Amino acid sequence: MPPIYTLIISLKRSEARRTVVEDALKLSTLNWEILEGIDGLQLQHSPPEYHEAKVTKMLGFPLTPSEVGCFLSHRLAWIKCIEKNSLTLILEDDFLIKPNFEESLSVLTSQYLEWDIARLQGLVDTPDSTLQAGSDYQIVTNREDPLGATAYLIKPEAARKLIQHSIQIYEPLDHFLEHHQKHALKIIAFKPYPIETTGIITTMHDRSDRLPITGLKKKLRSLYRAIDRAFNPDPWFPK
Repeated sequence: MPPIYTLIISLKRSEARRTVVEDALKLSTLNWEILEGIDGLQLQHSPPEYHEAKVTKMLGFPLTPSEVGCFLSHRLAWIKCIEKNSLTLILEDDFLIKPNFEESLSVLTSQYLEWDIARLQGLVDTPDSTLQAGSDYQIVTNREDPLGATAYLIKPEAARKLIQHSIQIYEPLDHFLEHHQKHALKIIAFKPYPIETTGIITTMHDRSDRLPITGLKKKLRSLYRAIDRAFNPDPWFPK
């Protein structure tokens, strides 16, 4: 298995959470380091990349400060990936390693290589199309957004494209990763997912009280999304 550079995104104020993941990774053979994330709650001003008007059209509501900080934190991780010029495992600090973790890394780095980003975690079950199957795993393309960005593998070339296409931030980080039409990257998933979340309330998001979008507002949101995605057909999505 080739070397994998591992980054754990962690906020300065989440010391207890950081200690837990550091203890977990000490038992692995991974070359890892902590990347101090950008705490959206500490931002004095919205960053120039963030376009609130477009976000509100696309989602029906603006991003929370923590969601903006989350996106910027992952952007820092992509920059690190490029600087190291190495296959990189990006983890948020609420991950739990499952028994099939080592197998997933081995398969994705030595057997099935046709991907730009490999998702190792998802918050919801989604329909998918199988690309390769082993006796106890599947490599798939998700047909819907599984939500979350706690764990994924990324190649330096893909990190460069994500940087290029995130000059404007107008959707949550996990939606952006799955926005194939925008960045034209092949994102696959290893299932069963080898990483899950701890279930502890995350320090990266503060949208638990957000109400569902309904009625005319929901129809307008769907229209804006359709227009946004209409001009760049996804080259990777299975027909």
